[in-house]
Amino acid sequence: MPSPLPAALLCDMDGTLVDTERDWLATLAELLAAYGAAPEPGELAAAFAGLPLPDAAARVAARVPLTEAEARETLDRAFTARVRAGVTIQPGALALLDGARELGIPVGLVTASERTVTDLILLTLGAHRFACSVTSGETPRGKPHPDPYLAAAAALGVPATGCLAVEDTPTGVTSALAAGCRVLAVPTVDGIAPGPRTTLAPTLEAVDLSAL
Repeated sequence: MPSPLPAALLCDMDGTLVDTERDWLATLAELLAAYGAAPEPGELAAAFAGLPLPDAAARVAARVPLTEAEARETLDRAFTARVRAGVTIQPGALALLDGARELGIPVGLVTASERTVTDLILLTLGAHRFACSVTSGETPRGKPHPDPYLAAAAALGVPATGCLAVEDTPTGVTSALAAGCRVLAVPTVDGIAPGPRTTLAPTLEAVDLSAL
């Protein structure tokens, strides 16, 4: 009988393992507001949650008098400062990662954050918990395209179709599903629907990998 366990666990970072999605959205809100382009309630998350920095910068530049390069530099600097000030690990995140290792399931990190930010957060999460990490700019395309998840699966030497992705935004879920992964979604924003390959959970606490 084939094993019911996933070939690998591929985890998003911001909002999924650490409570930084709110920091990212707050960084965007502050920049937009500084130029009189404050978004309507609910608009910010719908437009920016889960996006890689280059894509977010392009959307910001379309709304305010900044070039994409200027918007990217400003967002990167401000978000990195928030991360340096400290991040909070999501409930159940470390137990999930350690449980996967105990079951012999390799874990990869698949994030839309830049490498600098990712390495800072790995100091909190523990880099030893991950067999590989794929960050923004390290694949030809970022989320919502499948490239980051395909790259992580390839780095681990397993088929993406055998992997379980853990995500919190529609952008990330779209990326994982396009790569062929099954998805465990713990939504931090609206827009994720359950489906044949998508399971929703309120938190990572008490997630049973063998039951998924």
